[in-house]
Amino acid sequence: MEQAIAKVEIENAFCVVTRWTFPPGTATGWHRHEKDYVVMPTISGELTIVQPDGTEVVSSLTAGEPYARTVGVEHDVQNRSDATVEFVEVEIIRPARG
Repeated sequence: MEQAIAKVEIENAFCVVTRWTFPPGTATGWHRHEKDYVVMPTISGELTIVQPDGTEVVSSLTAGEPYARTVGVEHDVQNRSDATVEFVEVEIIRPARG
């Protein structure tokens, strides 16, 4: 599969914000999350999550409905659908200090 489009929009001492755009036939490639993170879908659709053991889960994302995961998640996120899917991912480096 082709590489999904990753655009880092913010990178500072406490977070990294990346916009992931998945045209049909694209994927993140294998990766392991080294930080806790929050995902906010911006374009609804279905992505296929391939787990390290080879199992696959089809995940339906709805624009505006966020979810969070903890450090250590390992997977390849693939768009096998005919439509573009997009989300904004916020990786948490440390809590902001007021």
